[in-house]
Amino acid sequence: MKITIDGPAGAGKSTVARALARRLGFSYLDSGALYRALAWAALGQGADLDGEEGLARLLDSLELRPDQAGVWVNGTLVTSALRRPDVDEAASRVARHPAVRAAMVRLQRQLGEGVDMIADGRDIGSVVWPDAEVKIFLTASLAKRAARRALEQPQEDQGQIAQAIAERDAHDAERPVGALLIAPGAIVVDTSELSVEETVERLAEIVEAVP
Repeated sequence: MKITIDGPAGAGKSTVARALARRLGFSYLDSGALYRALAWAALGQGADLDGEEGLARLLDSLELRPDQAGVWVNGTLVTSALRRPDVDEAASRVARHPAVRAAMVRLQRQLGEGVDMIADGRDIGSVVWPDAEVKIFLTASLAKRAARRALEQPQEDQGQIAQAIAERDAHDAERPVGALLIAPGAIVVDTSELSVEETVERLAEIVEAVP
């Protein structure tokens, strides 16, 4: 069974998806972390973030392995570095390239083979698993999303975070491939006034209603 959770930055996708996976006993895949891991590697190697073919070759050369501890790149656990503002901005740039996204889609499908999985991202329900049994679009107000991200990045100004998220929304919506959109058949859940626990409960009810 596949459960996809898409939505804009700061909507709480990763936190909710991880908690729901624990509750249901499913595997969990944070697709955004895979893009950030590629961005981290690209920054570390001084790669051209606008060089599509070079980034695709770099991705093919990396061993990306997500597990309960986080994301490993060539045997190094890099999770703590993936929320850095420079990595977040670089991830948005590398994710625009069709060749990179095509390679990531292949990787995500490989990781999901033969397992019950909850995956979150921007195009999981529309591109990666369009036939998923449950598709969710998680959203929240810009102010709420900025406040949540500020808790993860206390050194950053919340106003600047909100501006960065708004710019990320625009970039994600305008991408030629893998654009942020509500997949056909997806259920929209607004988490602006919901706690993590309430959101997980709502999504669990949706899953349990599947025949």
